[in-house]
Amino acid sequence: MSAIGILSIIGLAMVAIPTTIALVNVGRLKRAAPAADCPDSEALVSCCIPARDEAGNLEACVRSLLDGGHERIEVLVYDDESTDETPEILARLGEEDSRVRAVGTRPLPEGWNGKQHACQRMGEAAEGSWLLFTDADVRFERGWLRRTLSETRDRPRLGLLSAFPHELTGSIGEALFVPMIHVLLLGYLPMGGMRTTLQPAASAGCGQFLFARREAWTESGGHAAFKDSMHDGIKLPRSIRTAGWQSDLVDGTDLCRCRMYHGFMESFRGFAKNGYEGLGSIWILLLITVIHLVGHLLPFGVLAWCLATGTWLEVATPISIASVVMMLGLRTVLAVRYRQAPIGVPLHPIAVLATTVMQWWSLRLHLRGTRSWRGRTTSPSGG
Repeated sequence: MSAIGILSIIGLAMVAIPTTIALVNVGRLKRAAPAADCPDSEALVSCCIPARDEAGNLEACVRSLLDGGHERIEVLVYDDESTDETPEILARLGEEDSRVRAVGTRPLPEGWNGKQHACQRMGEAAEGSWLLFTDADVRFERGWLRRTLSETRDRPRLGLLSAFPHELTGSIGEALFVPMIHVLLLGYLPMGGMRTTLQPAASAGCGQFLFARREAWTESGGHAAFKDSMHDGIKLPRSIRTAGWQSDLVDGTDLCRCRMYHGFMESFRGFAKNGYEGLGSIWILLLITVIHLVGHLLPFGVLAWCLATGTWLEVATPISIASVVMMLGLRTVLAVRYRQAPIGVPLHPIAVLATTVMQWWSLRLHLRGTRSWRGRTTSPSGG
């Protein structure tokens, strides 16, 4: 058997295993019950929004939070030294609704990432028994809070519930990167282990929706436990599990929505700021790269070569066809289930290549200490 045939067989396994895991996880990642089926709750919930130059987002986010179908709610906003109209908008919202309040701004301490400092300050000032940490560009659907609280009932050791919103994309550049969140999350997360163990590595979360029990957040050290990180979606679930609490995920497609970035370069830079940190190890990055090159890109290369030369390779060609069908089939399932842009399906090989380049670029930024977001840089110790 030729070397390309052997590589194709290995690549098929590299595709088949995460595809199987992903399809199983799609069934495990349930949506919250409809609001009409959710009982009332007496819990006070504190929603925390770090805001740095968010004049275009803040008001819409706050108003959507307040329409959560649950009366006992407060919205805390930390104005992180904004230079736009964020402070004025926040002041007006506070005057209009007493449930909205600003948390006093302090200079960013040495060694802290801006978002983690903002979240720590809000968590300390919050009065609720549950804390939602979210971003100003997220929009919440009506009844979101009633439904979320229902998912925490009769789970006294649940310390954190996270959700991945309906991630909106408005360009092909965004559609290359954003849907890969679900490809990587569902294909490589041991969701069964996440729910049966407290292993920190068997967890995941999304920084756009981190719903933490106050007691668990405090015992885990809050956001101070990873103060220099740019990836609270990974760090907070792991921190809470290390403290002995459970974490879980729900499908947030119908709980909230968010357009993370605008265009290719903003998406590339946005994911690069914490892409390597999310993997956490050069060995994992190397493994993911091999899987991407051999499993996801080689089959398309083989088929392109066969079409260009009119050649049929006895082993590599049918194996590559099987791999491509499997990949595009999974991407179609994910696109339908999570309402992703359809263009992402045929662009899968380009998306994989772009994601791989981004992850290595993220490592470069990490090693050089030049990872930055919104004008601030995080040192290499942040990983």
